[in-house]
Amino acid sequence: MKAQMTFARVEIKYLLTRQQRDQILSAMAAHMKPDEFGKTSIRNIYYDTGNYRLVRHSIEKPPYKEKLRVRSYGSLSDPSGKVFVELKKKYDGIVYKRRLSAHWDEVTEWLAGRADSLPDTQIAREIEYFRDHYETLQPAVYLSYDRQAFYGKDNRDLRITFDENILARTDRTALTFEPYGTPLIRRDQALMEIKAGGGYPMWLVKALAEAGARKMSFSKYGTAYEMLILGNESGGRRYA
Repeated sequence: MKAQMTFARVEIKYLLTRQQRDQILSAMAAHMKPDEFGKTSIRNIYYDTGNYRLVRHSIEKPPYKEKLRVRSYGSLSDPSGKVFVELKKKYDGIVYKRRLSAHWDEVTEWLAGRADSLPDTQIAREIEYFRDHYETLQPAVYLSYDRQAFYGKDNRDLRITFDENILARTDRTALTFEPYGTPLIRRDQALMEIKAGGGYPMWLVKALAEAGARKMSFSKYGTAYEMLILGNESGGRRYA
């Protein structure tokens, strides 16, 4: 197990048309730059209990909720490739993330409770506590999308991402499989997420207003659950 990370921030989402996306991207050019991953395909495995306890709790919009996912950036053809295990907690609108990196094959064994040989760190202990508390955690949904990611030139705590081609499925829930599935947004839409430790800079406030962007609640996993598990093809309500 290698890199570990902990941080807290506010995450606000906007569902944009391509025209709105392009307008905001143009305004960002002087203030933002691509992050280390730039434009890439992100693949996630969301873990849940057999009766979807985590997502069912989340869509009730409680003041506190949590989720666990494993993520890869780009193709993961090698089972020993690097992935990120992320434990996300949201309380009173603030998102707290614990993240560590490891190899996909050792992560699957660890989260299944069949291996306990990973280094003893605070983040690993938190994830193990989460795993043991929910007892029946298992891969529930494979969720992928194409992302452009940026951070502020003068403020690295400001991050903006654009996600398109968001697909979800409940079969073949391993990151070694390539993406396919049910679209969660239209092909002409993009989900923008602004992640900040404080208020927005004035140039961003102006860009959002001029583009007519309106913040909304949208959970990729919550929408996937509603469409794939509950059978609501339109996705119904969106959950933060």
